[in-house]
Amino acid sequence: MIQNDNCFYTVNKKVIKGQRFSGERPLFESHHLRLEDIYIGEGESAIKECSDIEAVNSRFEGHYPFWHVHGFTIENCRFEKDARSALWYSSDLRMTNTVIDAPKMFREMDGIVLENVTVNDADEYFWRCNNIVAKNLTLHDGTYPFMFCDNIKIDGFVSDSKYVFQYVRNVEIHNAKITTKDALWEVENVTVYDSELNGEYLGWHSKNLRLVNCHITGEQPLCYAEDLVLENCTFGADCDRAFEYSTLNADIKGAITNVKNPTSGRIVADAIGSVTIDENIKAPANCIIEVRKA
Repeated sequence: MIQNDNCFYTVNKKVIKGQRFSGERPLFESHHLRLEDIYIGEGESAIKECSDIEAVNSRFEGHYPFWHVHGFTIENCRFEKDARSALWYSSDLRMTNTVIDAPKMFREMDGIVLENVTVNDADEYFWRCNNIVAKNLTLHDGTYPFMFCDNIKIDGFVSDSKYVFQYVRNVEIHNAKITTKDALWEVENVTVYDSELNGEYLGWHSKNLRLVNCHITGEQPLCYAEDLVLENCTFGADCDRAFEYSTLNADIKGAITNVKNPTSGRIVADAIGSVTIDENIKAPANCIIEVRKA
């Protein structure tokens, strides 16, 4: 067996084409298998304890179809609503051009490569997964995608799921549009480039969060943050009480409505509507706040 680009493969595979499977574990302990135009119907754990699997142009409706699968490719497939909890305890997956309607996918996995994947019920997706690379990923609805994940790189991401990217570490995001609340809570070592971040309470309790060329909207952004960096970012008019109890270095393009009680660091912007420094500010209380000179 050979490993390449996060997926296992062999030269020759058994091919199963145009068949329907149902019931309990119909393909249990299968290896070196190519599935073309198959249908997994009612039942559970159709493809379990398997390795070196390709699934192409296929449809999945039964529960838990891919558990404990190692080295597999899913291409141009559809997971229907009943195919819940479909990918758990598995590794080295490449998924392309696939639509998923079922919740609670991608759990306790290592090595996930995604391209052109759309999820229509992203409830509790990507929990405790490591080493995720994604391009053109869309998540709709659901709560808490990417909880407790480590080592993620995404280019092209659209999400309206609630509470996205909480407790993640070592993440790089490019060209995203995230509309939610409580995004990026308690994250560590995360950089977001060229993105739109919409929603209240962005990035609270984060460590080493860096935002580059981003547009931010929503009230009370980026509070309780440690070593926060903003480079060439813009803020919507609704961003009040920003940076409360944060340590930061922020270069803001344009105006910010209100800055409240930053702990330390430096904030520079083209315009600042108001600054609130009151008796509740925390030591060392030495943040430099400046309006950029014309």
